[in-house]
Amino acid sequence: EVQLVESGGGLVLPGRSLRLSCAASGFPFSNWDMHWVRQAPGKGLEWVSGITSSGSKTWYADSVKGRFTISRDNAQNTLYLQMNSLQSEDTAVYYCATDFAGACSGTVCWMEGRSDFGYWGQGTQVTVSS
Repeated sequence: EVQLVESGGGLVLPGRSLRLSCAASGFPFSNWDMHWVRQAPGKGLEWVSGITSSGSKTWYADSVKGRFTISRDNAQNTLYLQMNSLQSEDTAVYYCATDFAGACSGTVCWMEGRSDFGYWGQGTQVTVSS
């Protein structure tokens, strides 16, 4: 079955960096676009970033553009999110997700709810605090 397992979250000081990983299995990873979505405490889901199957194109939410970098290693079936210059507003559970039914422009994507993705990981907590 499709499995997505996030790791790399934790407590980090403002201004520091963290790298999240998502280990994928049970589907042809190299043929599927991948995304990161987050949910801050008491808030709804927020689409963060996406990447095409080959890694040739990426999308970023305005709130993270210039600070976060999405990448993938298809040989290892792994998705990454490098997060730099972290702020308290970045505190959230971060999810790896795929099988997207939302819409994307040339630079960003939009989602309405959890059902916009067919598959989700369990999430990893990122807390940015001093």
